[in-house]
Amino acid sequence: MKLDFDTWQALVQLQADYAAAVSSGDWDLWPNFFTDDCVYKLQPRENHERGFPLSTLAFDGKASLRDRVYGIKETLFHDPYYQRHVVGAPVVRAVSAQGEIACESNYAVFRTKLDGMSTVFNVGRYLDRVVPTPDGLKFAQRLAVYDSEMIPNSIIYPI
Repeated sequence: MKLDFDTWQALVQLQADYAAAVSSGDWDLWPNFFTDDCVYKLQPRENHERGFPLSTLAFDGKASLRDRVYGIKETLFHDPYYQRHVVGAPVVRAVSAQGEIACESNYAVFRTKLDGMSTVFNVGRYLDRVVPTPDGLKFAQRLAVYDSEMIPNSIIYPI
């Protein structure tokens, strides 16, 4: 099944809006991109390719995303920084009869500390399951598979 133009446009807009939201630092926006029973994982490529479940971050359900937002805003203390997300166009891998879209897109996240230059922070690909809802397309699953085995000792913000 192919996507019609309006659905393709909505998928591209979802990706762009997500990147803008997580780059903005307004973390309350983040959970709104997901279904209530969503899955979000940040996982190293090696684990993903070997079928190992270990992830750097793993959240099941929108409530756990909101809990992470609370942690970011209220309990986690760290050297502040900005993130800027650049996301490529999604490649649609499959579309179900119910309208679920399996797609992937490359991403790069740049980090800028307040007292330093911008650096490449995380690079990889999103493996997404996107579903139609009454509020538009939402992520039922977002798996961010990062390429490098070396990451900073803590990842505070969602990728």
